[in-house]
Amino acid sequence: MAEPLVECVPNFSEGRDPEVLASIARAIESTDEISLLGSDCGAAANRSVFTFAGPPRAVAEAVLASARTAFGLIDMARHRGVHPRMGALDVCPFVPLAGSRMDECVELSRETAGRLSEELGVPVYLYEESASRPERRSLAFLRAGGYEALPGKLSRSEWAPDFGRAVFVPRWGATVMGARPFLIAFNVNLDSRDVGAAKAIAARIRESGGPLRESGGGLKRGADGEVLRAPGRLRGVRAIGWLIEEYGCAQVSINILDFKASPLHAVFEAVREEAAELGIGLRGSEMIGLVPLEAMVEAGRFYSRGKGSEGGGGGELLGDGEEGQALVRSAVSALGLEAVASFPIREKIVEYALAARRRRG
Repeated sequence: MAEPLVECVPNFSEGRDPEVLASIARAIESTDEISLLGSDCGAAANRSVFTFAGPPRAVAEAVLASARTAFGLIDMARHRGVHPRMGALDVCPFVPLAGSRMDECVELSRETAGRLSEELGVPVYLYEESASRPERRSLAFLRAGGYEALPGKLSRSEWAPDFGRAVFVPRWGATVMGARPFLIAFNVNLDSRDVGAAKAIAARIRESGGPLRESGGGLKRGADGEVLRAPGRLRGVRAIGWLIEEYGCAQVSINILDFKASPLHAVFEAVREEAAELGIGLRGSEMIGLVPLEAMVEAGRFYSRGKGSEGGGGGELLGDGEEGQALVRSAVSALGLEAVASFPIREKIVEYALAARRRRG
């Protein structure tokens, strides 16, 4: 029986110093049985996302090795970037792959969080499936106010970390760690620099929606004074809008938590429709980290049979066959995934990347 595999996608608050990023990558790759599948670095966000996979215990060792390296090289007191963040190793999810279960990843995340906190003397919070209380499942809840709000939060008992002392470590901040299903980080570029438009589109598509406004622009409130919200279009989707200077455009940055409930093509088309209502076109998209083959094949099917068509699926094409690859190429083209950078499918699709690493190994 093949050994269980776990994917890990640590996000580090550094996207501009190639030497720091190379050192973190070496720490991950030097861990036995670990395959570093890819990395995405953003200067504007000043953030980098590494994706690696391997047996559970090896994944834990790779996380700790990369964190030790980051501890000596990243100083959060000097960090500036557009992406929400509160720590040098900002968030570190464990994702079950072949042969592994969510409950096993939960236990692995908790053990690793305890070891990280003890070794580096930093606060660690648990989120998603590993959360110690319901409100802490949400990364947005834990990260509210960012690094700058952390000293005040740590002074309050309700913000005691799950591991480590409630003490502010200026160089590090705090880390969020946990187990979750596969998340697709997918950004859609607007043919505009209008950040307000990007934020409005994000509010309309994300599951949590956004505040309702009066005709004069003020917030609409209920009888109890609470701000009223309009629900968003897409289940299992989180989104924010911002300006990416290196691309010269505004961007809707999206996390798809359930790509079966809200497929890639549905998310892209929702952004297209909302942007069109504002008189704005799209300038392609980008994938941060890796994407499951199934998600790309389904998008390829949608675009191959025509937008909005209800045609049949044609069976599971999740292998490495010619027809499956043709669907993947169709998705890459229709989603504009090569608008700002190349999209090598052997590196960006998790099943292809793992297979390639096994062949080389």
